[in-house]
Amino acid sequence: MELRILHTTTYRYQGSVDMAQHMVHLSPLDTATQTVRAHMLTVTPEPASRSQTTDAFGNLRTFFSLQSPHETLTVTADSTVVTQAPAPLPDHPAWQAQTWESVRDLFHYRARAPYDPASEFLFASPHVPRDDAFATFARPDFLSGRSALAAVRSLMVHIHTGLTYESASTEVNTPALVAMAQRKGVCQDFAHIMIGCLRSLGLPARYVSGYLLTRPPPGQPRLIGADASHAWVSVYLPLPPDCGAQSGDSPASGVWLDFDPTNNRCGWGSPGEDYVTLAIGRDFADVSPMRGVIQGGARHTLEVAVTVAPPDEIQTLPSPAEGR
Repeated sequence: MELRILHTTTYRYQGSVDMAQHMVHLSPLDTATQTVRAHMLTVTPEPASRSQTTDAFGNLRTFFSLQSPHETLTVTADSTVVTQAPAPLPDHPAWQAQTWESVRDLFHYRARAPYDPASEFLFASPHVPRDDAFATFARPDFLSGRSALAAVRSLMVHIHTGLTYESASTEVNTPALVAMAQRKGVCQDFAHIMIGCLRSLGLPARYVSGYLLTRPPPGQPRLIGADASHAWVSVYLPLPPDCGAQSGDSPASGVWLDFDPTNNRCGWGSPGEDYVTLAIGRDFADVSPMRGVIQGGARHTLEVAVTVAPPDEIQTLPSPAEGR
């Protein structure tokens, strides 16, 4: 599936901003289930300096600085990616024999134990603390002796059915524990809650930011800018003997499986062909689409417009530049 993603962020300041520095995570990743065909990042006004680097989690990020007064800042990421359907979750009997307790025990500290990069996703992070409330919420899904795969999938369903998706019910900095207590939130909250539950039980989990193709109502045109960013969860499970790994899996004989508690979908490599992976981190703080510091400006308004669609449905807008 070929998809074009337009992600425009506009800041309008009350008063002039004299200087600013910003970091953005808006460049999609090449993964086992998607290939980036084109990507262009446009910043207005033109930055005084700009550079692209790879962060500690393998994400592409762009830094830019503005050193002249401005009252408006617009950043547009225009990307084209080709996705493919992920493999379904493993169904080999060896996976059913791998209990969640055995996975947890593999990550218990042992002297001279081999290093597994997935262990970095066991600890508390800025938006996901370690708290017994998460374990209590997840306990009905993680019964003694249950397979890790079945338990994680059950937790996804538990969050999907037990919490209500409600726009504007939380803000970007609402603690995951608050969202869980009020039993409602948005995709960021659902992902943070699921990560908190998994880590509280000793299972490595990471936050995935990206996009999801949405369909307009029958007979209605697609509205440019009416979509939104999305977030889901990637869970690490050790590879049982005699079970093959996919390209992109950990070299330490483990696999990352994707679960979307907002939409109750899952897969090996992504939750579906209609998903686009943007960045991966411990939680939202690692992969915020745009953050920075400014001098001046006082108050501001923020507008974000996202469109995810097949390229031929966005013909009225310019095509992204070829290459990356």
